[in-house]
Amino acid sequence: MEYATIYIILAASLGLFMAWGIGANDVANAMATSVGSRALTIRQAVVVAAIFEFAGAVLAGGAVASTVRGGIIKTSELAGAEQTLIFGMLAALAAAGVWLLIASWRGWPVSTTHSIIGALVGFGIAGLGWGAIYWPTVGQVAASWVTSPLIAGLVSFLLFRSVQLLVLDRATPLEAAKRWVPYYIFLTGFFVSLITLLRGLQYIGLELSFWEGCALSIVFGLAMTLLGKVMINRLKLDTRSHRRYQYHNVERVFAVLMIVTACAMAFAHGSNDVANAIGPVAAVVATATTGDIQAEAPVPLWLLVMGAFGIVVGLLMLGKHVIATVGRNITQLTPSRGFACNLATAGTVVTASGAGMPISTTHTLVGAVLGVGLARGLAAIDLRVVGTVFMSWLVTLPAGAILAILFFYLFSWTLG
Repeated sequence: MEYATIYIILAASLGLFMAWGIGANDVANAMATSVGSRALTIRQAVVVAAIFEFAGAVLAGGAVASTVRGGIIKTSELAGAEQTLIFGMLAALAAAGVWLLIASWRGWPVSTTHSIIGALVGFGIAGLGWGAIYWPTVGQVAASWVTSPLIAGLVSFLLFRSVQLLVLDRATPLEAAKRWVPYYIFLTGFFVSLITLLRGLQYIGLELSFWEGCALSIVFGLAMTLLGKVMINRLKLDTRSHRRYQYHNVERVFAVLMIVTACAMAFAHGSNDVANAIGPVAAVVATATTGDIQAEAPVPLWLLVMGAFGIVVGLLMLGKHVIATVGRNITQLTPSRGFACNLATAGTVVTASGAGMPISTTHTLVGAVLGVGLARGLAAIDLRVVGTVFMSWLVTLPAGAILAILFFYLFSWTLG
């Protein structure tokens, strides 16, 4: 193509802009429970998220990127219309990036997955017609907007109930915490590493069998457990026997676990949501370099690195403000409650990422927080804040679609 270099540079720039929006808005949601429970300071949360978001995006982001790139628009409808695809993907990136900028500026915790998929649907309708959309795929994604928070809510409810039964309701909760928290650490380390080894590392050329992955995951889980026990044993705990002080000590023990689950949460978010920024970029790169539309094309590693870099920069520049807002508004969190939220959310998101299913981390996290809140009673939840979050979910998809239509016509007029 005559303008291939221009298209690739423009796509990369808009992809970085989109990734920046993910870091500024959605990463804040992913780390909010850690800050709201006071397990991590805002500065510590930013450092943890920067490291593990980058790792998750690079190591485990390829499967979802493939789905977003080729699973929404029917490439068969684009035969001989390479420029239409390029303009559409550029429009989708610009639309989603602008909407995330607006939402972050207003302090709205919106879904980046909604933003980019809504933008892709808008481009498809404007440029190709209703028949060019894979509506069954869109339907599956739409179903995940309901199922993912329900699943995460149920898992977090059960996790926190287990914490209540095994630790908080015991006669000596501190001793119970020291006994059971290492098992929770192992569960976190094993699950996240297993999904990563079996689903993520194949995109950098490393493929393992199921049993090899299980064996390595057990080793990783045991290593994390050992490290967690060392950190717990080094805690300077209050030795007074009053139950109130024991509960304070219990939450300090769970704060160690919260750090582990915060790392898992950041990894899970990076693995799933990097696709929202690089999926359309991958489509533009493949089309511009080959001159024709390919139904399947590998996601280059440099795109994963670029998306991860954009997420980290957005987080560092603006994320701390949204973290501080979201982490304290839905419900009152402690490390024991935040752990249940984070592990449930990380498990749901990482599993969906490995299956190539883009889901909303925001929806999943809110579902997990609601599950923990319900375990303590409905009065523990600020329903007004939850209502505002739900409303932002409803607005995001049509906003992304409308903006994409406008940008599609803009790019067609200026570059066509």
